[in-house]
Amino acid sequence: MASTSSFFSNTLIDWYHRHRRPLPWRETTDPYAIWLSEVILQQTRVRQGLPYYLRFIERFPTVQDLAKAPEDEVLRLWQGLGYYSRARNLHHTAKQVVSEFGGRFPDTYTKLLQLKGVGTYTAAAIASFAYREPVAVLDGNVYRVLARVFGRHENIAAPASKKVFEEIANAQISLEEPDTYNQAIMEFGAIQCTPVAPDCLFCPLQQECFAFQHGLVNVLPVKEKAKSSRQRYFHYLVLQHEGKLYLKKRPGNDIWQSLYDFYTIETDTLHPAPELFHKQASEALGIPKIPFSSTGKVYKHVLSHQKISAQFYLISLPFRLREETEETIGIKLYTIEEIEALPKPILIHSFLNEHFF
Repeated sequence: MASTSSFFSNTLIDWYHRHRRPLPWRETTDPYAIWLSEVILQQTRVRQGLPYYLRFIERFPTVQDLAKAPEDEVLRLWQGLGYYSRARNLHHTAKQVVSEFGGRFPDTYTKLLQLKGVGTYTAAAIASFAYREPVAVLDGNVYRVLARVFGRHENIAAPASKKVFEEIANAQISLEEPDTYNQAIMEFGAIQCTPVAPDCLFCPLQQECFAFQHGLVNVLPVKEKAKSSRQRYFHYLVLQHEGKLYLKKRPGNDIWQSLYDFYTIETDTLHPAPELFHKQASEALGIPKIPFSSTGKVYKHVLSHQKISAQFYLISLPFRLREETEETIGIKLYTIEEIEALPKPILIHSFLNEHFF
């Protein structure tokens, strides 16, 4: 009689061969392509992430190509995925692979963890998919499948729970086909054992599933509530001069590090007192008071723990700002063509699309 682990893994592998989606990174054992796909898919679902993957692979077919690319170009290709620190880590890791590992990815799980931005999940994915090392992946889909099938009530968002699920996952992995098993359990969670309305009626693990047998499918996995979001109000001064726009590169101590946007005044309210707002803008830019008003539309963008509400103010300057002012507040004139090539927050990109592109 088959053991629980072999039954579980064999069932998933059999299901996977019949239901797997054809995806380009599943047709290769190249650790670079696998790594790239996993980093991108941490950000988004497969349907949204696939075009990003294809663009990155086309532009940077090897880790050496990515390593020598300018950071602005990497961020520009990443634009729209969010969590831009991961794009910077992606770039840094490519450089590390080239400089420290001779352009070849480390070939074990332990060595892969030495790479910047490569955590336990990504290391397990590369190690198993590229090198067939039997180490289990553990992402949101895997947590959900394991919690439901094995009846685990630990809070999956709590760090202490990770070890519990790692032990379960590694006990179930197929030693003969670790690569296929890991793909299978993630795919199973993505399209069969989904967060909402899973297809329990036609599930091959129905009889073995604790959650199904005990009416807990909508309860498991247990996950703590997300932290409350911080509301922020941005007022962008869109300074125009002779067909060019002033933009600045965002600093490293806030959201959207190294992306480009306009000079920003942040306030505690969406509608600050006009007189004080205009005075603050004039003093910061070192120019006399110039009448300006909002374009009228409020642009909103939701991040993991922040909600941004932004307004834009079109200001036509009859003269260029003083060089000292430009350096002090870190803004620079760019043509529209130059701006199109710069990496920008999607909120800024949306505004520019409506008014300038």
